[in-house]
Amino acid sequence: MAALNHSAVFDTAIGPCGLAWNDQALVRVLLPAGDDARATAALLHHLSAGAPAAPPPWPGFVQQAVAAMQALLRGEAASLAGVPLAWSRVGSFERRVYEATQRLGPGETSTYGEIARQLGEPAAARAVGAALGRNPWPLVVPCHRVLAAGARLGGFSAPGGVATKERLLVIESPLARRADQLF
Repeated sequence: MAALNHSAVFDTAIGPCGLAWNDQALVRVLLPAGDDARATAALLHHLSAGAPAAPPPWPGFVQQAVAAMQALLRGEAASLAGVPLAWSRVGSFERRVYEATQRLGPGETSTYGEIARQLGEPAAARAVGAALGRNPWPLVVPCHRVLAAGARLGGFSAPGGVATKERLLVIESPLARRADQLF
């Protein structure tokens, strides 16, 4: 496992977000936790070892993640699909759940049960929900796009809980591709 190198807090339309990374990939993403000091403290708290704050310029994959997260949180189309993640920090089931979740585009939703069926484990809806509750990379792995049965919001482990999940879905709703759209 590559050593943890740096962390950063950056501004977005909904407040300061945080990232931590090693030489190859993102290790952690945090959604807004209040002001910059609270976001930084939360980021460092969630890391197994402290990572010094890194001023820009950041590595290319970090810059890509920051720019795409800022765009998405402004309600603009952006992709986080190419951002490398530290997969060695999650189990094989979680990875399968996260990869399935990454296929959901902005404004698109699925359910815990649908993800479980995609994985070939139709009885695993609760396990999918639990895995998404441990997601270390919200927005990059867009767990907010996965709902409970009956289009209920379900849970959300990021700061602000379900209210944050709903806010993210509202921001992305204009980006949803309609069935009658060709492109």
